Amino acid sequence: QVQLVESGGGLVQTGDSLRLSCAASGRTFTAYAMGWFRQAPGKEREFVSTINRSGVGTSYADSVKGRFTISRDNAKNTMYLQMNSLKPEDTALYYCAARYGIWDNDPKSFNYWGQGTQVTVSS
Repeated sequence: QVQLVESGGGLVQTGDSLRLSCAASGRTFTAYAMGWFRQAPGKEREFVSTINRSGVGTSYADSVKGRFTISRDNAKNTMYLQMNSLKPEDTALYYCAARYGIWDNDPKSFNYWGQGTQVTVSS
């Protein structure tokens, strides 16, 4: 079992930056690939970015590529999402998720989820 707690969301303006954090506890953090997903009202949960167990491999949705950066600090059991040049279409509830073993982008393959942190970008 892995417990995940997100933080760092908020209300910002277009062009601003935010840094989301995901603190993990429970099982060995390095055994899990990690990811960020988001869900806007009335829409399905979608892939944002994922990172492999070592932190060397990363993947991004086209909509955030070049603006968002995912990272992890395995010594601190924490994953981050640096979000720059935020747009109104980035407004959503952002979830942190963990997947035992191999890296994947499909949210259905992730076993553990946090409660989410709200990001709202005003125009």
